[in-house]
Formats: sequence, C-alpha cells, structure tokens
Amino acid sequence: MTQTIPPPKFIHLKVHSAYSLLEGALPIGKLAKLADGYGFPALGIADTNNMFGALEFSDKLAGSGIQPIVGVSLACLLTEKTAKPGQLAGPPVRQHAWRDGLIAFYAMNDAGYANLMKLVSAAHLGTEGEDAPFVTAAQIAAHAEGLIALTGGPDGPIDRALLDGQPGHAEERLQFLKRAFGDRLYVEVQRHGTRAEQEVEPQLLRLAYDHDVPIVATNEVYFATPDDFEAHDALLCIAEGRYVSEDDRRRVTREHHLKSADAMAVLFADLPEALANTVEIAKRCAFRPRGKKPILPRFVQTSADSEADQLAAEAAELKRQAEEGLRARLAVLPLAPGFSEEDYWQRLAFEVDVITKMKFPGYFLIVADFIKWSKASGIPVGPGRGSGAGSLVAWSLTITDLDPLRFGLLFERFLNPERVSMPDFDIDFCQDRRDE
Repeated sequence: MTQTIPPPKFIHLKVHSAYSLLEGALPIGKLAKLADGYGFPALGIADTNNMFGALEFSDKLAGSGIQPIVGVSLACLLTEKTAKPGQLAGPPVRQHAWRDGLIAFYAMNDAGYANLMKLVSAAHLGTEGEDAPFVTAAQIAAHAEGLIALTGGPDGPIDRALLDGQPGHAEERLQFLKRAFGDRLYVEVQRHGTRAEQEVEPQLLRLAYDHDVPIVATNEVYFATPDDFEAHDALLCIAEGRYVSEDDRRRVTREHHLKSADAMAVLFADLPEALANTVEIAKRCAFRPRGKKPILPRFVQTSADSEADQLAAEAAELKRQAEEGLRARLAVLPLAPGFSEEDYWQRLAFEVDVITKMKFPGYFLIVADFIKWSKASGIPVGPGRGSGAGSLVAWSLTITDLDPLRFGLLFERFLNPERVSMPDFDIDFCQDRRDE
C-alpha cells in the first residue's frame, strides 16, 4: 500500500541568511539543518543586495534533500525626482539606503539566474561614492526574463507608497511591475504584527484584486527562533552604530523568525490563496546554481580546435621559457651546495612534465607574464612565499626569486598529481601602483 504525501501548506521564500550582512543571523549550514528539522520540501533565500550565499545555499539545501529557491532582495529606484517621458512619476525620492524599497526576485531558470546576476552587478557597479547599491526601473524591465518578482512587503515600494498616503503612486508602481513581469509578479503580504502592516494590508489586497495580481504570504526571516530576538536587535544596532536604548532606529519583531509551515498556515488561514501561491512559486522555480570547475584562460592563442592541441602549444611555450630562464639564472648565480647543473635540469624537466600533465602550463605562463611586466615597469614584487617557492619552474620564470634546491624546498608541496588542486602563487605587490 503506497503512502500519499500531503501537499505542503506553505513554503518560506523570504529567508535572510548571514550573508545579509549585519542583518541576517542564519548561517547557511544552520539554515539547512533547521529546514530539514521542519520537514520543508523547499526554501527560498532572498539576501539583501547580494548573492554571496547563492551557491552554498544551493549545495547545502540540495544535499539535505530540500529544493533551494535562489533569490535576492534588491533596493530599487522606481521614482525620479523630476518625472520625464516614459519614467515613473511621483514624489521626490526619499533619502534612504533602500531608495524606494526592496523588491525580491527569484530565478526560475538559467536565463533568470543570469538576469539576477546582471541586476546585482548593475546595483553595485552603477552606484557612485558612498551610495547604497540599487537598480533602476529601466534595469528591472531590461532583465525581467526568467524571474519571479515579489513586491517586497512592508519594505517594498508599493507598501511604502501606501503608508505615505500615495495610493495613486502605489498603483502606478504595481502597473509598472506587472508590465515587466506579467503573471510572474506577486503582491507580497506579511503579518508580523506591526502597525504599518495592519494599516496597509486592506489597500494592498484591494490593489492586487483590482489589477488581477496574485497575492503571496511571506515571513521576513532574520533569525531562527524568538529567543534570538535580543541578539539580533543588538546586531541591527551594530549595523547602524546605534544603542539598544534608542527608539528612533530600525527594529524588527520576535515574529521575524523561521516559523513552521503549520504556524504560517494558521496565520494566513483567511487567505488560503496566499499560502497556495508559495507552493506555486516553488514549483515554478525549478532551477539551482551548481559549482563549476575553474575555467583557465589560454596563454597561447592557436587555431587548434582540440583542447589537447592547445595544451600542447602551451606546454611547449612553458618548456621554452623555463629553459631559457634557467640558463639565465645559472649564468649569474652559483649552484646550490651539493648540486650539479644536471640536477637543476632534471628537476626542471620533472616539474614541466607534472605541470603539463595537470594541465596548468597556461597558469604558470600568465602569472609569469604579469610579474615580468611589473618588474620591467618598476613596480616592486615580493620574492615569493608559500608552497609556490618550492617550484624551480617558478624560479626560472622569475615568478619567485628563491632557488628551491638551495633551501631544500619541495615542489610536491605546491603541485602533486596525487592531490589535484589549483596552484596558488602568493604574490606581494608594492601598495604603490599596485592597481596597475
């Protein structure tokens, strides 16, 4: 007799991990354990203005048998100070780190994840000076493909407009988001017991129903249990340089913790469609990022199509430069005590062979290239430290200035075919002109 698994009642979408810097207090590992303990089939992350935890969240949640839903809460600038043709009109922009408010975006597929990264990059690269990162209405519209959008709850641009007594402006913002996302837009409803939420909710629901936009229930999660509230409140004080005793500062409530699906079902019992839509969003976001092996650039550009031919060309160039460099070194420097010139050439041939078999000749050539340029340009470079100093090839290429035979340094500590890992030269550049 097969057992029927009941459908989930609710899926958390607005979890802030510890990567919501000085705001979230949930390390990804702890979050995975909590989600597993609650029996959540899926969980959504929406860290503020960054995707630092996306890959770790994806791997650890999937490793626990939980579907990861990768998203981000981005500060948005939907209102210009002076309305222009084609732009959203409205009151002057409020001076706030979150601009007009936060909107949550979730990747439905590969295209959506690519657009998430483009939006986050635009938010950080497009800001000047000490401005907090944000995206514009034009950027949102240009990168809406493959994304689901939630209006942001009390911290979102629509709720804020309603709270400021600007219902027309809130409607305009909703219409813009609907044009950009179509049926991938959801009006977010939150119930943490705050006055702002209670005041705005009737207007918010009316807006959603009038414009045929589905609603979704969310809980803005910053910490694990109500017992963590005081510690999290202190974290917010640290973030803003304020004191716990001060009243005019950012606060959250004890309800901003990771609640069970049953607790959320009770809280939103009067809005069953808002609960059902959390499950619908989880089903629509059938994507998760996966780790990839490092992609190394090519030092030698050839017309060869096969990777083997390209590798052979780089290996030949590495061998040529290393042998030329060793001749130059031995022409002016004495041999290490107890070693013959033949010992140096045998060690060099051995290292070149290992580097080639591990497919890293291009890495050595590229590092040598920028170090030679730095030295030729008068930018001081350190003599080398760490395990890379054990490489005779590195010494020959002038990556390092330490003869490994003279100091008894082992190449195997740097590269070892039995322990495959990326090589990593520790390079010190002078702080002056380092940016060059």
